[in-house]
Amino acid sequence: MTSVFAFEIRPAARADVKTLVAFIHELAAYEKLSHEVEVTEERLHAALFPPDGRPAAEAVLACVNGDPSGFALFYPTYSTFVGKPGLYLEDLYVRPAFRGHGLGTALLHHVASLANTRGCGRLEWAVLDWNQPAINVYDRMGARRLTDWTTCRLTSEALARFN
Repeated sequence: MTSVFAFEIRPAARADVKTLVAFIHELAAYEKLSHEVEVTEERLHAALFPPDGRPAAEAVLACVNGDPSGFALFYPTYSTFVGKPGLYLEDLYVRPAFRGHGLGTALLHHVASLANTRGCGRLEWAVLDWNQPAINVYDRMGARRLTDWTTCRLTSEALARFN
């Protein structure tokens, strides 16, 4: 697919945290999950740019004419079965005006390339079962959907019981 937009993908900088938080809110609205968003600029800044230099996650931005138009946020994992590190793509989002022009695919390619460069054995992510446009892109890229796994999650009060 050829984009009608000239764009670049670059690592997020400290000055991008406010934009990333706005993107996270837009993504949550798209996914009908706004009620679950608790992120703040302070929390995200601490995760991406901690004083000890060991970030919990990384982010890249797709910029059209220098303006951020989408992002991908990912973090390291490890597979005992493969015996190699991996990357988990937590979020991938492109603003509506820029969808369908290859920005999302380019962001995913970028993260996959980073995974290869870092010697990862896997790049994994989740997609909502109703998000057919994203599923179509992932299928075209050769992603394998793992329908036999169920995601489990402890949050809020359930997680707090383990203090």
